[in-house]
Amino acid sequence: MSIHQHPSVLTPLQTARRLAGEFAETAVERDEAGGTPKLQRDAIRQSGLLALSIPTQFGGLGASWSETLGVVREFAKVDSSIAHVFGFQHLMLATVRLFARPDQWQPWFEQTARKNWFWGNALNPLDTRTVVKTFDGWREFSGKKSFCSGASDSEMLIASAIDESANGKLLIAAIPSGRTGITLHGDWDNMGQRQTDSGSATFERVRVEENELLLDPGPLSTPFACLRPLIAQLHFAHIFLGIAEGALEEARHYTLKEARPWFRSKAQHVSEDPYILRHFGEFWVGLEGVRLLVERAAEQLDEAWHKGHALGAEERAQLALSIATAKVAAVRTGLDICSRLFEVTGARATHASLRLDRHWRNLRTQSLHDPVDYKFQELGEWALSQTRPTPSFYS
Repeated sequence: MSIHQHPSVLTPLQTARRLAGEFAETAVERDEAGGTPKLQRDAIRQSGLLALSIPTQFGGLGASWSETLGVVREFAKVDSSIAHVFGFQHLMLATVRLFARPDQWQPWFEQTARKNWFWGNALNPLDTRTVVKTFDGWREFSGKKSFCSGASDSEMLIASAIDESANGKLLIAAIPSGRTGITLHGDWDNMGQRQTDSGSATFERVRVEENELLLDPGPLSTPFACLRPLIAQLHFAHIFLGIAEGALEEARHYTLKEARPWFRSKAQHVSEDPYILRHFGEFWVGLEGVRLLVERAAEQLDEAWHKGHALGAEERAQLALSIATAKVAAVRTGLDICSRLFEVTGARATHASLRLDRHWRNLRTQSLHDPVDYKFQELGEWALSQTRPTPSFYS
């Protein structure tokens, strides 16, 4: 760990594991209920982990990306909705760090650490319904926005709008969630990730000050600024890996405690059944491969982040390829394990009270954030023609 603490104080990962144990106790019923996990969000606030990735000179814990995403993965093992909004907390902080001036992001970091601010998302570059009007010294955002993960119960929002007077330029701002004119509709009711509050928001003539706009250097302006979408992609890969690890652990526990050998099996106990062992062996091999890819990509992200504005386009491209590879592997392996776990747990494991299907529902829902097919296309262009991926908000 790069975080130096007194031995009697829990490390961030230990704190996350303690919280995860508490979250696991209600994960099944909360998955059914949906809505905002207010008690769990407040527990994260009180833990200090909202400042995990903030440098120590601004009051944070100074964690690396490997450490921060490791906590995301730990939460995802028991509750991928909480993992999602917790990871987005640090993605939003990275957004202001990468797109804004130091005199903007440094005070935001300090206040986040001091006041335990939660940051929410209203940045969806594919949703162009929110537009900008320009006035003397300020702007005005009006329109609708979808997929606003973590916006409910947040103190700050990263929001985007289209400036039609500037050829459709995307403007991004950091604004208080409670500002006049912002309505969060609480209308997220999907089959998975049911407590991410990823519903819609409406902006009705919301005033945005010039010093709240992230203009310098702005989005996707330099190789360093282009790390933002890569952090998002690697965040998802950690969620997918965590979901699969948690699903496998639940399947292992149920198989050993509850499952019975099939009547034609020669095994006395299910743990000796050759078909059960083969499935678990395949699950293990798949997860080990994903772990190596995800952890390698996180280490490479740490290296790229430390280079700052000295980061080159070629280095950024190689990182993009590593992260895309890790994400594709995490999606494919995770969906396979979350679907096939019933082959080792048996028919009784489909009882609704267990909700073991939530692992597949969560991973399937979140993995549709951007199509894996287009990740394969980018990787194929590199593998065949050595064509580097073009930076965008999704690559």
